[in-house]
Amino acid sequence: MSFRVLSAEIAHETNTFNIHPTTLQQFQDRYLLDGKQAILARGDKNTELAGLLDTGRDHGWDINHVISAAAGPGGVVTREAFDTVTAPLMEAASDGPWNGVFLMLHGAMVTDFCDDGEGEILRNLRAVIGPDIPIAVTLDPHANVTTAMCDLAQILVSFTTYPHVDIRATGRRAAELLQRTMTGEIHPQTLRSHRPMLEEANGGRTDLGPMIARHAMARAYETRKGVYAISINGAFPCADIWEVGPTVLVTCDGASQAYTRISETLADDIWEQRNEVLNTYLTVWETAAAAKKWNGDAGPLIIADYSDNPGSGAYGDATNLLQAVLEVGVQNACFGPLVDPVAVATLSDHEVGSVVTLKIGGGTAPELGGGPLQVTGVIKWSGDGRVVGSGPILGGLERSFGATIVLGVEGIDILIVSIAHQMLDLKQFETFGIDPAAKSTVILKSMQHFRAAFTRLAGRIIICDSGALCTLDYASLGYKNVPKPTFPLN
Repeated sequence: MSFRVLSAEIAHETNTFNIHPTTLQQFQDRYLLDGKQAILARGDKNTELAGLLDTGRDHGWDINHVISAAAGPGGVVTREAFDTVTAPLMEAASDGPWNGVFLMLHGAMVTDFCDDGEGEILRNLRAVIGPDIPIAVTLDPHANVTTAMCDLAQILVSFTTYPHVDIRATGRRAAELLQRTMTGEIHPQTLRSHRPMLEEANGGRTDLGPMIARHAMARAYETRKGVYAISINGAFPCADIWEVGPTVLVTCDGASQAYTRISETLADDIWEQRNEVLNTYLTVWETAAAAKKWNGDAGPLIIADYSDNPGSGAYGDATNLLQAVLEVGVQNACFGPLVDPVAVATLSDHEVGSVVTLKIGGGTAPELGGGPLQVTGVIKWSGDGRVVGSGPILGGLERSFGATIVLGVEGIDILIVSIAHQMLDLKQFETFGIDPAAKSTVILKSMQHFRAAFTRLAGRIIICDSGALCTLDYASLGYKNVPKPTFPLN
């Protein structure tokens, strides 16, 4: 029998403290592709879609993939954007009958009309296809998984790595469970355990620390009869919503106490180790001092500005760290990205080689990570910011920084861009004439994903909290809607 499977990819990680709403333009800036375009662009890369297609070919499915839509992390998704990107799914859903549905979601979408974007997608879908057709969902492990998501989808499977290098494999895992469900071999549901925290102590980091042991436990539990998948979600803390926080999901054969004990055991471990933080977060001046001392003989010093990470919805325009490294005289360094479309537009009229003086960065919220910084520098690169990645996460996939400038200022090459992206691939520097391997210091805006590509270059890695929007000083953000108590706020 050839199963008809409806699929769609609709992804957003919403930072509710970001003042800029996520509009349809932000989806167009990242990717907004119809089904055929999506399969061409994403169907053989490190994507859930590729995993779905792999499994579909194995089992002879008739797959109708209707849309792949994602916007960079940012403020709440507008109603217009939500309705536009979900419309192809809802229209196709009525063109049944379907044997199953496969959704590639993030798990942390908040809209301007509801706190649970994924739950809303699933509610609207169920209204069309009814309660019985199996739905499989893939999630980012920074999902804030809600009770509604587990009530409305039988199968929920998250990536097991952070940095996310197993995205395609996760697509295969979830699709195989959908196959078994459609044949009637299994009748899964997903149980959820949650703890009153903003996030797991290390944001779900899996390259070292307690998540390694947790995932080993999860894989061992998955060998038990009736346990089909276990997902450990570190959560996305920059969301001022009621159902924020880490969760453990067990996709299993019914709601027995044995399966609940599994999810509760793993959730207890997250709670008990809530104070065991792996990273040491330096101030901008501590970071600048370390960079000044570094000679680069062992490889570049990689500095991650954790709190100004566009990959978590920060503005990417904070200047405190840049100002500090300039003031202490750090040389042979690169810094990026600095998100400043106004500065890029100003400089785009100048020739490469021109010496210019202007203010850069800090235009969105100067109180968060620093205001505009006046610099004088040489334009070293100017043009379109299209990047095709080569690393473990982005390999073969395209991203665009929009119009882009490289400005050399006092020994530091500053990558100034129009569209925000976090740094997770060497090509995001190399494409613009910056060789990070040849630098003594590489300063980038990212939390963890950079490690997948940059660790092999690094003589040392340090982490900075520059006081930008994704600061670890959560109390300063003014949460209003999370439950009380929630660790570490209360």
